[in-house]
Order: sequence, then structure tokens, then C-alpha cells
Amino acid sequence: MIELSHKKLSIRQQCQLLEVNRSMVYYKGKKAVDESEIMNRIHEIWLKFPAYGYRRITKALQDEGYDINRKRGYRLMKLMNLEAIYAKPKLSEPHPGHKIYPYLLKGLSIDRPNQVWCTDITYVKMPQGFVYLVAIIDVYSRYIVSWRLSTSLDTAFCLDMLRSAFDVGMPEILNTDQGSQFTSTDWITMVEGAGVKVSMDGKGRWADNIPIERFWRTLKHENVFLNAYETVAEARNGIKQFIELYNEERLHSSIGYTNPGVVYRSEKYAPAYFLGKFIKKARQTSPVDSVENTTSREVSDSFVGCLPHSQQGQQQPQQPFY
Repeated sequence: MIELSHKKLSIRQQCQLLEVNRSMVYYKGKKAVDESEIMNRIHEIWLKFPAYGYRRITKALQDEGYDINRKRGYRLMKLMNLEAIYAKPKLSEPHPGHKIYPYLLKGLSIDRPNQVWCTDITYVKMPQGFVYLVAIIDVYSRYIVSWRLSTSLDTAFCLDMLRSAFDVGMPEILNTDQGSQFTSTDWITMVEGAGVKVSMDGKGRWADNIPIERFWRTLKHENVFLNAYETVAEARNGIKQFIELYNEERLHSSIGYTNPGVVYRSEKYAPAYFLGKFIKKARQTSPVDSVENTTSREVSDSFVGCLPHSQQGQQQPQQPFY
């Protein structure tokens, strides 16, 4: 439309006649930048460090010599549907109309299989969203009694897991968090109907359910993060294989470097486990008192036997051991 080399009309005159801004004539479009290489590298870093967000991935790329800033890193990760793996809010939100049960494990000595079970729900990151995993662990043996994988956070897959677990064994106490799945009428009815006591963590007390939380960490670091499952079927098959390996072959340090399966079947024994135990303060003694004047039971209860002590005449008041 506009001739840059017109003999009679200048470019300005042509633009005025056509009512076109001259900047449109001089503008040269930029070539599209191929970002496939940097996107591939972002994906590699994210698979290696799934907890990295766009800030740390951007810094890692900058250290490797890539010309990238945070805005570009954020844009590319959003385009690739990648985000850091972190604890999502409200996975354990109680239903306002559901009854909350007390925590029964404080100071309890757990010394046999099927005495206490714990259960919880976690999520597994997929390329297109999340899948949710629920499992029951026997606290004494660390044996995974049952588990289920679902694409939704409904109560049905939790109930299906519980039925399967009751086919394996029957606990005395079943501990959960205060999530709506575990405070629902269907769940409570099935648990109490089997003659099992219901125990629930205190609000915000993740440590009350630490055995299953530790299993989630083991599962994700030793299996999920290393495999980057693309489909739900792949995730289900891979998690199944890992749990079988975890139960029957993987050595567990807290049960004497043996596998959970043999302990659950009482083929071997493990040390008693105290879940949610609060250590009592040792009674204060005068400087002339000594450990020798305390009974062996008192020493054991107050953990005084773990403390260094000086000679008879220099004994200091005993302090609680934390």
C-alpha cells in the first residue's frame, strides 16, 4: 500500500493521505524466540527438585548461564503447567456438623501389631492436576495394611480402603486427623461398628499422626519424585509395586533394620513405640541428693539415667531431659 521509494510522494505524505501512523511503516516485527530448550531444562530441574518454585528454578537457570528473569520463568512454568509441590490447604478440613473424637495415643506404649492403626490422605502431582492417596499403617510394625488411589477427595475411596484393611486385621484403635472424610457418619459407623476405638489428632497437630506422615515422605522421595507418573494407571501400578517392596523387602531402621511384613506377622519383634508421649519433668532434688538415692523406676520415668552426673558431693539439681 505504501511505496517506500515513490518518486513524487514521501512516506509522510502517503501516511497522511491514508491516515496511517508512520510508526506502522517503520516497525519491524521480532522473530519468534524458540524457547523449547529452556523449557526442557526447566522440566528437568523440576523433576529433580519438585519442591522448586519459579524463583529457585530461575536462579538455577541463571547459574547455568541462561538469560532469564523471574517473570519469564514464571510465564514458562505456567505455560508448562508446572508448580512447586507443597502442602495444599484444607485437605484435612473437618465438617462443621461432625463430631470430633479425643486423641487416645498420648503416652500409650504400642508394643504389638494391630494395636494402633493410623491413616491419612496425601496428594500426588500429575501433569494434569492431582490424584489422592489414602493408606492405613500399623504403627508398631510400620506395615501398610491397605491403600487406595482416587482422582477425587470423596469418602467412598476411604471406605473402600477401610473394608479392605478389615479383611487383613482388626485394630484396637484407629487414629486419623480431623478431615471431613474421617469425621463423616459413614466412616465413624464403619469403625465403631467393627468394635474399634476412634482417635483423632488435635487441630494442627500433624505430629500426632507422624508414622503415616513419615511414610508419605518415604513414598514420595523414593518412588513418586523419581518416576514422574504421566497417567493415573502408571501411578497406581508404580505405587503398588513400591508398597509391596516397602512391606516385604525394604529395611526399616526404627524396627531393628528388618522389613515391616515380618514384624506385622509376628515373625520378628520390634521395640515398643510411644506416640505423642509428653516427657514429664523430673522432680527437683537438693544438691546432696544423688541418682543412687532414686529407685530404678524413678530414674527410668524421669530420664535421669540419660543425664551425666558428677560425684556425690557435687550433684546438681536434676533437670528435665528433652
